[in-house]
Amino acid sequence: MNRHRNRSPRAKALVAGAFAALAAAFAIGASQLPSAPNEVQTVADGETVAQQNGQWLTGYWHNFDNGSTVMPLSDIPSEYNLVAVAFADNHASLDGGITFNLASGELDGYTDAQFRADIEAVQAEGRKVIISVGGERGNVTVANPTQAQNFADTTYELMQDYGFDGVDIDLEHGINAQYMTDALRDLHGQAGDDLIIAMAPQTIDFQTPGAGYHQLASNISDILTIVNMQYYNSGSMLGCDQQVYTQGTPDFVAALACIQLEMGLSPSQVGLGLPAVPSAAGGGYMAPAQIVRALDCLEAGTNCGNFSPDSPYGAIGGVMTWSINWDATNGYAFANTISDRLAGGPGGEGPTDPPTEEPTDPPTGEPGDCTASAWTSGATYTGGDVVSHDGSEWRAQWWTQGEEPGTTGEWGVWRLVGAC
Repeated sequence: MNRHRNRSPRAKALVAGAFAALAAAFAIGASQLPSAPNEVQTVADGETVAQQNGQWLTGYWHNFDNGSTVMPLSDIPSEYNLVAVAFADNHASLDGGITFNLASGELDGYTDAQFRADIEAVQAEGRKVIISVGGERGNVTVANPTQAQNFADTTYELMQDYGFDGVDIDLEHGINAQYMTDALRDLHGQAGDDLIIAMAPQTIDFQTPGAGYHQLASNISDILTIVNMQYYNSGSMLGCDQQVYTQGTPDFVAALACIQLEMGLSPSQVGLGLPAVPSAAGGGYMAPAQIVRALDCLEAGTNCGNFSPDSPYGAIGGVMTWSINWDATNGYAFANTISDRLAGGPGGEGPTDPPTEEPTDPPTGEPGDCTASAWTSGATYTGGDVVSHDGSEWRAQWWTQGEEPGTTGEWGVWRLVGAC
């Protein structure tokens, strides 16, 4: 995940493992729950705040300056009803424990007192604020009883100190399902049923039932709030139908979300995690309109592509983005589009036949809400670069110059990200 100060792609070892799993698949022929927010909650001054029909719109807030933008919590739009503060730090003396240090120097002098007051103000609107643990470079080890106890105790202390509503597990260097289960159950015992427990696993973390996050989600399904899978920085993965799907498409998101939906989790515990803008991730960006297609497919069986669930699942838990700060660089286009969709429910039936992966002819409309820079014939592009052209966004698969998006065919350099 490209979440810390260094915005490098995720660890090469994980990618290598994913491709090894895919190669094996090809070789054998593979082509209660804490209450969700109410729809409307009354705040102290008598006003009301819409809460997306009980679904979460989760956004990460940066406690650092990585070149996107910095902001106080008070600037976060109300569309985000679950705010994950990124990130906790390792405790200096308690092995497995966590603490939090506000990076005031990187945040234009944002003070601890202002931060605490802003948490209270966000919560007064009926929204929630949780502390996230991990990220691309952060890590805490919970692999024995002492570490599990320290994690639970220090997380609860932070909740008491700052008023956090819960914790987000975003550990990307492996987890011990047994002891993290113990830690989170201990934390639940201390905090009670209002505790929010979120997770942000990578796609490889649910490719097999033996994977740590898969086991953890099963172990704590009775107290788990939501799993916001990171559908980016992934490469290709297996869907629930054992077919291979490529990141950056609605098929990829729907087919992999199906794994969680079919493993016994409630639909309300399944969220879709996507980057807010292309710059927020190394790969896997989808225009918000394409995320809406994945939501429609999962929830209502409409607007599906090559993957379609056997039966629609109804309303799922919501959508997550990395990050609020990145979304701010684009005028909060992610929050506005996704919030409207969550409030309005699934769209229409969509096309009668599943769309092909690439359009037969290039789009002819004028550019719409594209966030990527316009393609130019004289520019040089390398693999992963995203451009806008004729109302759609396209990703380069390798080095190219002078090849127009929409004209290179199914196996050409430009791959359609989606209309915008």
